[in-house]
Amino acid sequence: MHSYEEPVYMISVVAKVLEVHPQTLRQYEREGLIQPGRSGGKVRLYSQRDIDEIRLVLSLTRDMGVNLAGVDVALKLKRRIARMQSEIDELKSRLSNVNENGLTPPDKQIVPAPSRRIVVVDQD
Repeated sequence: MHSYEEPVYMISVVAKVLEVHPQTLRQYEREGLIQPGRSGGKVRLYSQRDIDEIRLVLSLTRDMGVNLAGVDVALKLKRRIARMQSEIDELKSRLSNVNENGLTPPDKQIVPAPSRRIVVVDQD
């Protein structure tokens, strides 16, 4: 089985599965909405992630009436949110490790308060 990110599907297969013309996929690439991989012979190869993004583009354009410029904005925001969520997850992990390992000085430790705020507790 191939990974979610691995480009393995040729344009004809993707077009058939998604019931679109291959030219539609080429247009989405020209517009910068998707970036399929390329084989050594410059053949477009799509990953499962690419196919899922194309499905989102088709849903936005067909079902919601969003034009391609709007789709571009939506995809950029979606990617930015995903990057930010990854950063948040990494920071949470690092914070957890710091507190578990006792590397934070006692007077600077972060303690979650019942109100879901984070407060600094002085131990004087």
